[in-house]
Amino acid sequence: MDSQSSMVNHPHETAVIFFNDADTSISLNRLWFNVMRVYRNLYPRISKDLKKLGVKDLIWHEILLEIERGGRNGRRMAEIEKVLYLPQYALSRHVSRLEKEGFVRREYLSEGRRKHVLFLTEKGAQINADMWPIYHDAIQNELGPLISQEDAYLISYLLIGILRQDENAAQSQD
Repeated sequence: MDSQSSMVNHPHETAVIFFNDADTSISLNRLWFNVMRVYRNLYPRISKDLKKLGVKDLIWHEILLEIERGGRNGRRMAEIEKVLYLPQYALSRHVSRLEKEGFVRREYLSEGRRKHVLFLTEKGAQINADMWPIYHDAIQNELGPLISQEDAYLISYLLIGILRQDENAAQSQD
């Protein structure tokens, strides 16, 4: 078996050997900084075509999609915060911008003006529908040449595992 095939068959061992860290706890730092670098590298390129549509931030698609999933009942901001891992202040800022663009409308719950239910407007549903093919193609064009589908699934699976573990830890502290 040559080194290339062993890399494909044993990515965990290959990665440990590649980095050869005396202190393996540094692996967590490597993960963090590399996730952030990939994000900073690809984000501007993927968002470029969406900005031509008037989409100011890629998170808008995820917010609009979550509101759409609420259907006729809309979606509470607190639910969206939790699903998208967005702090309240950031979601509020984005929702205000989406509202200003006419993409969403908010209704205040009777228990006070601090709790909102969000609804898509027709304009919001249309921009989200227009946005997705462009967003999809940009992701495919940027990531497709860089990573195999199998590795994309593996990395996604591992990242979801981190989110789940973090949620479980947070729930056990409550």
